[in-house]
Amino acid sequence: MLDPSALIKASLEAGRDLFRATTPDEAAAAPAASPARRTGSVPIRSLGPSHRERITEHLLALDERDRYLRFGYAANDAQIRRYAEGLSFDRDDIFGIYNRKLELLAMAHLAFSVDPQFNTCAEFGVSVAKKARGRGYGGRLFERAVVHARNEGVSQLFIHALSENTAMLKIARKAGAVIERDGSESEAHLRLPAADFESRVSELVDEQLARTDYHVKAQARQFWQFLGTLQDIRRGVQQAREKAGP
Repeated sequence: MLDPSALIKASLEAGRDLFRATTPDEAAAAPAASPARRTGSVPIRSLGPSHRERITEHLLALDERDRYLRFGYAANDAQIRRYAEGLSFDRDDIFGIYNRKLELLAMAHLAFSVDPQFNTCAEFGVSVAKKARGRGYGGRLFERAVVHARNEGVSQLFIHALSENTAMLKIARKAGAVIERDGSESEAHLRLPAADFESRVSELVDEQLARTDYHVKAQARQFWQFLGTLQDIRRGVQQAREKAGP
């Protein structure tokens, strides 16, 4: 399990960077982050009804191919909106990864069974924005969902995916899931160990870190919007003075 103090320190340092202005020259000179560094401590937070609009925006931004892989068919805009509106945050759990602009880059849906006979089963689904691919976000969301599922008493996690969705099946296979292929579709199921002290503390720390990170990003975004408004006002005042003359 990651050291909680190290996670909190990393989050605070990232927050300070959000408020520091970066010049184009600094951005160009900065070395690219390695994959391990980008995904090692990526904050993943649980989403609620207040995030529904951003969830909808994220899913609508998926192209036809990505929609086909995520839902098993090329869902149109109306179908995606119905899916987003039908999300039950009371029954299921949704997790997401935001960037500094509070754009939802990746989200996972952990759906619990509505049949009491299968209350120890859950299904996992994930989508990642095209510009955020290759950072391991899908795998990190899966790890987060597994920990939460364990803590909720789930013993079997299922993934229903198209056989051509190699990225999703790779995540499941890496976790040790048993994959059964039936033509164009595949079913993966993973047996989960019972919750323990480490899994419960790990989830608490991860969620707190993610919430702190989200609030820092929100404050930073509001701050830069305020500066933009202030600059517009100053430009307007300056232009008015120039028109008025001496």
